Amino acid sequence: MSEAQEARAAYRHWLVIPTRWMDNDVYGHVNNVVYYSYFDTAINAYLIEAGKLDIEKGPVIGLCVESQCRYFKPLAFPDVIDAGLRVGRLGSSSVRYEVGLFHQKDEAPAAAGHFVHVFVDRENRRPTPIPEPMRSALARLVTS
Repeated sequence: MSEAQEARAAYRHWLVIPTRWMDNDVYGHVNNVVYYSYFDTAINAYLIEAGKLDIEKGPVIGLCVESQCRYFKPLAFPDVIDAGLRVGRLGSSSVRYEVGLFHQKDEAPAAAGHFVHVFVDRENRRPTPIPEPMRSALARLVTS
């Protein structure tokens, strides 16, 4: 089933993200590029909290190599968004995150998409295995 058809129950982790005044564009809704910021916020908040990602000094960082967003309903300030997160694929050095952005109380997403991170050594930028406990944290979000 595609991300477009996935309801709330398909996601494993949640983060509440309030929209900001500056997120709106001249058309009165959240600008399309801001949705990627919400995806990035949901993913990295989880990695920092549950996966112990050290964004300042850790030896491993995740680089985005692919992203996509599909838009279904507009979001606008002052909406509060429920960002649902799951892992669609967990490889040895890469992960595909799937994110749904929901109006609070809605069962269907306003937008859905994915990010693919490849984890690399901070210094040489070469792919490296996802370290524990990050792998364990990501494994908890894997869906079949």
